[in-house]
Amino acid sequence: MALETDLHPNALRRAFGRFPSGIAALCAEIDGAPQGIVASSFTVGVSMDPPLVMFAVQNTSRTWPVLRRAVRLGVSVLGAGHDGVCRQIASRDGDRFTGLNVAESGTGALFLEEAALWLECSVEGEVPAGDHAVVLLRVHGYSTHEDAHEPLVFHGSKFRNLSVPEFAL
Repeated sequence: MALETDLHPNALRRAFGRFPSGIAALCAEIDGAPQGIVASSFTVGVSMDPPLVMFAVQNTSRTWPVLRRAVRLGVSVLGAGHDGVCRQIASRDGDRFTGLNVAESGTGALFLEEAALWLECSVEGEVPAGDHAVVLLRVHGYSTHEDAHEPLVFHGSKFRNLSVPEFAL
């Protein structure tokens, strides 16, 4: 067996893209304006006691230094049909929240409507990890939405939807 040894970022991005991941939007109101980023590196269940989740953010992010100042962050786990929302929040230009339906928690955390899961979190810590930082978030509250769309999945550098086949009896 021969392993690929091309560790150039573009080659690694293609290789890592073979692992499907969910997408989460992390949003809050900062100085009266909505701020947000999206993460395909979001992981739930890092710890149950204390309740922790995590994600990774690029060191070059211009939004994370602003967003990390929030007392509470709203994490919205995105579903099918949110691919446009994901692109809009990830955009470097324009108003990232124009036309989006958001809910506010009273603590500044912002949540996207029709998400499968909302988590209200605070930053527990950050760990340097090469060209990223791994951010641990403490969960303070949550809301599940059983009627939400199926999950939005990022795989092979594309948004994909899970579908459940219908079986005829």
